[in-house]
Amino acid sequence: MALRNAWQVWRRRALLGALLLFFAPLPPILILRWVPPPFSALMLQQPHEVRFEWVPWDQISPHAAVAVIAAEDQLFARHYGFDFKSILRALSGQEKRRSASVRGASTLSQQVAKNLFLWPGRSWLRKGLEAWLTAWIELLWPKRRILEVYLNVAEMGPGVFGVAAASRAYFGVSPRRLDPWQASRLAAVLPDPRRRSVLRPGPATDERAAWIRAQVRHLGGTGYLREL
Repeated sequence: MALRNAWQVWRRRALLGALLLFFAPLPPILILRWVPPPFSALMLQQPHEVRFEWVPWDQISPHAAVAVIAAEDQLFARHYGFDFKSILRALSGQEKRRSASVRGASTLSQQVAKNLFLWPGRSWLRKGLEAWLTAWIELLWPKRRILEVYLNVAEMGPGVFGVAAASRAYFGVSPRRLDPWQASRLAAVLPDPRRRSVLRPGPATDERAAWIRAQVRHLGGTGYLREL
């Protein structure tokens, strides 16, 4: 009887611990639905000086918003955090040799989860945590908030985080005044912002920027944002 009671106590404690772990991300993610994050986990891991400035949605050029969608996640308005077709292609090895016009399997929602809370890497543990956090973000935030946070915390050059810091550093303009060409150049470095340069782009980055501008037109331009 004592052994049975001990087992029941252990089982209840294990279940309680599992529930606490499962719901642990809820408070910070819920707070960040309205409060601008002061930094991200990725910023804290930088070897460079960090340049970062939060700007709200209405202070960001719609050209920048639609450019990152065209570059990184064209199904953003319609998925629930995961692009399963791209994930399957990545797992099958079809994206090992990617052209400038092909993005990876991570959605903008997944990238927000990774940038805000996690560390770089490709381990199964990190990917599992990323999926878990992505599900909470998709549940608790509207799409426009996800995109707003992404535009503010994405790395767009060594130590340069967010569209505000990038627009001022590279073009000398406010993020509200970015034009389609400038927006495509910023979006073109997103797959590898520490090796690709906005100011000195190589042929692959120029090709990708041109492809992004074409994809923006295909999506319907800034009108796509009305779906969010």
